[in-house]
Amino acid sequence: MIEIIKAIIFGIVEGITEWLPISSTGHMILLDSIMPLNVEPAFWDMFLVVIQLGAIFAVVLLFWNMIWPFGLNHGAEKKKFELGKVYVKENIILMWVKVAIACLPAIVFKIFDLDTICDQYFYNPVSVALALIIFGVAFILIENRQKMAIVTSVDAITYKMAVLIGVFQLIAAAFPGTSRSGATIIGALLIGISRTVASEFTFILAIPVMFGASLLELLDFGWNFSAQEGLILVVGMITAFLVSLMAIRFLLGYVKKHNFKIFGWYRIVLGIIVLVYFLL
Repeated sequence: MIEIIKAIIFGIVEGITEWLPISSTGHMILLDSIMPLNVEPAFWDMFLVVIQLGAIFAVVLLFWNMIWPFGLNHGAEKKKFELGKVYVKENIILMWVKVAIACLPAIVFKIFDLDTICDQYFYNPVSVALALIIFGVAFILIENRQKMAIVTSVDAITYKMAVLIGVFQLIAAAFPGTSRSGATIIGALLIGISRTVASEFTFILAIPVMFGASLLELLDFGWNFSAQEGLILVVGMITAFLVSLMAIRFLLGYVKKHNFKIFGWYRIVLGIIVLVYFLL
């Protein structure tokens, strides 16, 4: 029962920190040091990745109208072509092309197994803390220099912009603690994308990235779960899903009226806490 309660807490932390640009990895490392799950190391490594599936299902649910290109033809919708009574939304198909382009750097990174090398050198509390602080400072500096956004809709993101966002996502893959959403949002802000659109594209970009990462982890781990391990994983995913629904709605509402500075300061404070905790 204690382990199930821990799984709920981990799910809550995952659901909040996966979408806010404050690094889910940094929070998970800190939480694990305070309240570790009583599981095998191999299961823990898999759990950290696959629990994100719950968070991803929240994105799919909330963004369904933005990501699903097919519908029944009522004659009024913009469409590329028709298949009987079914129409295909051209803008959504093009958006997925841009998402695929943004994923290419991460795919190359994974093919050459560079993530394993980076984890070996950077997946530790000190490196995570430094990444938290550095990107926290970056958020504050970028917001201080932020000018009028030139891209105010996901459709207006160009293919070149998609590539650049993908490169910034790669920074998060290389340096744990950077935050995938934080890195892509910073990249989007730097090239003139509005805060709301940067957040939306970041959420959508997470769908193939996290589904792919979770599938690879499950295949690598196998399906040899004990009953307790399976229950811990399912509870963590369901909790992450429910909390993510609230966290995503909060962030999209927040960025319409505020900037990201508060998250920058939070990252700096958390990074300092992690450094002090593990160094002392």
